[in-house]
Amino acid sequence: MVVAIPKILVVGLGNLPFPVTRHSVGQRIVDSLASRLGIHMSSDRGGYSGQRDVMLGDILVSLTLFKSKSLMNISGPSIAAAYRKSVASPTALIVLSDSLSHKPQTLSVRLGGSANGHNGVKSIISALGGEMGFYRFRVGIGRDETDAATYVMRNLSAHERRFWDDQGLDLVLKEVEKVALNHSQGGWPV
Repeated sequence: MVVAIPKILVVGLGNLPFPVTRHSVGQRIVDSLASRLGIHMSSDRGGYSGQRDVMLGDILVSLTLFKSKSLMNISGPSIAAAYRKSVASPTALIVLSDSLSHKPQTLSVRLGGSANGHNGVKSIISALGGEMGFYRFRVGIGRDETDAATYVMRNLSAHERRFWDDQGLDLVLKEVEKVALNHSQGGWPV
């Protein structure tokens, strides 16, 4: 019996011109994944992408990483194009985005649901024709008393950057492994 290798697409939301801001933490994590897993990222028309078969835990996964060249709030069309090229199911799409609603250095995983006010996620849902059945990996950035737009455009602290390059990246990889395991077993995500 031949078992298909699960194909997973991980997209990092952010704004390429502002790579160290809280708003771009999703793209930073994609860069860290690429570095750790030895995935070469190449530029194409819509963004930067890379693909490689990698071992996550005990499972072989065809992993594609993507960062849009478009600003986050209009990145949906390029992400939808990457999705259509690389995976066959919405549950094989993982979107890494910043979350003001979660404490810094936390990761909250959710399958489906609304955009919860996140304009980058809204853009993806729209570009996918209303499809909402993909994973959101919400990366906690916290919040202070300042205006949200000002807060998200501030730089991540050195401590936060180190966290998402190391321990936080371990959290992300563990969750990606769970998604891949589900796909390899042909089951529905939990």
